[in-house]
Amino acid sequence: MIRHLFKLIWNKKKTHSLLIIEIWASFLVLFGLATLITYNVRNYIEPLGFEYENVWAINLGNNQDTVAISEKVQTIFQRVKGFQEVESISRMSGVYPFSQSNNGRTVKYKNSDVQMSFVAADENLSKTINIPLIAGKWYRNADSVGKYIPVVINRKAETALFENQSAIGKVLKDYDGKAVWVVAGVIDYYKDKAEFMLNKPVMFELLKADQIYDKSLVIRVKPGTDAVFEAKLVKAIAGIAKGWSTEIVYLTDARQKQHNMTLIPVLIFLIICSFLLINVALGLFGILNLSIARRRGEIGLRRAMGATEGSITAQFLGEVWVLATFSLVLGLLFAIQFPLMNVFDIAGGVYITAILIAVVIIFLIVTLCAWYPSRQASRIHPAIALHED
Repeated sequence: MIRHLFKLIWNKKKTHSLLIIEIWASFLVLFGLATLITYNVRNYIEPLGFEYENVWAINLGNNQDTVAISEKVQTIFQRVKGFQEVESISRMSGVYPFSQSNNGRTVKYKNSDVQMSFVAADENLSKTINIPLIAGKWYRNADSVGKYIPVVINRKAETALFENQSAIGKVLKDYDGKAVWVVAGVIDYYKDKAEFMLNKPVMFELLKADQIYDKSLVIRVKPGTDAVFEAKLVKAIAGIAKGWSTEIVYLTDARQKQHNMTLIPVLIFLIICSFLLINVALGLFGILNLSIARRRGEIGLRRAMGATEGSITAQFLGEVWVLATFSLVLGLLFAIQFPLMNVFDIAGGVYITAILIAVVIIFLIVTLCAWYPSRQASRIHPAIALHED
């Protein structure tokens, strides 16, 4: 039966060529959409690595002021720390959680070199946003007296640099091969561009108090703190550093913006894909109805020879499944190249999952489109069909 169906469809391949192309195109679009969704879902279910609730970021801009920058930043730091609404405060570079900024460094260890996200932060960051460590400790200001700058890296960076070895105490080199950093601790996850971000290697470097470039503050406020305190905070900072600009960012809002940057393209792609699939489904439904109308004599003859309703339904469903199989074979020849060639540096499991999802959806659509016409065909009375013929 299956061999007969394949032979039947193959002999009519020119007649069904347009439908095969439509299903093939639908599979490719579904594959792209499923890849995008699978990639983001897998990232989303991974831990974020820190807490953002009741955390604000304060961006300070000195504008034209060039006098005693570090002293003013330290004064602002102590003033903000003194507010009773502030539970914890940390100073860091502009790459605070959910910001639009990025900073990268190439880090070397022996024969390994890894491109990492780079964050400069003081000793209070882990406490302020609650970053748990899995090995070692978070650096302290007292650690800066040594020859090397203390850093904390994540597990992803540890695996990339040291494979199965512990990173604690290891000395890292910069792009030029100069020994610069020593690993003090290791964290697990740190996805500073929100949950949909791929977990990448990251390194935190101890920020010195006399640094004049990194002027962002991250504060954890007490639950219920509102815009009244925000206004008081801005006024206090303006009193210390006249002419400076102050921007306060709620991390909950910044996180939502990062989510929108990911979800909006996915939503647009989903809408386009839905319209395409609806058009293909309607076309398939119409072609099947037309095919049944043209084959009423054949159906009536088969019914007169003893074919059951179930066998007629199975034949039409089988023909549609064979059509879909031809299309999917062509589509798989293209889609399988993505995991084999590691396109876009995405894990092969994401592509395989997307292929399976696309195949299941295609078969589901063609089955739903063929079910009603097939049932209608199976109910054709043989005498009426033969008489009309």
